[in-house]
Amino acid sequence: MRIDLNSDVGESFGRWELGDDEAILGLVSSANVACGFHAGDPTTIARTCRWAVEQGVAIGAQVGYRDLAGFGRRFVDATVRELTDDVVYQIGALQALAAAAGGRVTYVKPHGALYNTAVHHAEHAGAVVDAVASVDPSLPVLGLPGSELLAQAERRGLRPVYEAFADRAYTPGGTLVSRREEGAVLDDPVSVAARVVQMVTEGVVEAVDGTVIRMSVDSVCVHGDSPDAVTMARAVREALADAGVTVETFR
Repeated sequence: MRIDLNSDVGESFGRWELGDDEAILGLVSSANVACGFHAGDPTTIARTCRWAVEQGVAIGAQVGYRDLAGFGRRFVDATVRELTDDVVYQIGALQALAAAAGGRVTYVKPHGALYNTAVHHAEHAGAVVDAVASVDPSLPVLGLPGSELLAQAERRGLRPVYEAFADRAYTPGGTLVSRREEGAVLDDPVSVAARVVQMVTEGVVEAVDGTVIRMSVDSVCVHGDSPDAVTMARAVREALADAGVTVETFR
């Protein structure tokens, strides 16, 4: 069996540093690189792209709402035109910085509030899809299984990539528990690693109420911004290897 591991990187800004991107990139196969709207500055983004190229890790554009102060975790009531243009802008910026580093952007994944909004918000999901299709329709789109985003992507001829989260709790409906709720983020590397193995090998995950949810999984996200992110990613990688699962990009 094979699975892609992705992580959010490039989210530092100036002298403010978030996560150990270089270490994380040694453990994952795909890098969701911030594009400057929710996090990241040109130098941080360029450095992250260079590290990704050196490690042979795929570069993805992690696009978000224009919400630098809120780290992209707040809904922005943008018009469809505004959001489409914002996403096009972000993809284009990362394409340039990735090319300068000797790499290229190979997929798109929304960040934070935009990711969760695009699960059910048809207009904002459509704006992301329109942006990707207009820039490069060969770019796959990562999203939550059953989301409006992936349904629209598939209808437009874009490749949907079904994503699961290693360290986030799920509702019985298969969506992510809000970060505002207790227990939304899981922090025990051993239990998280076992959970990921079950996701990948059995296609199921246990929701907060004990419900077992069936899911399709092409890629698993291990967040890079938690205090023990590297330990968590290493535990997941080792557990997958022990289960006979190879980690490689979904392309």
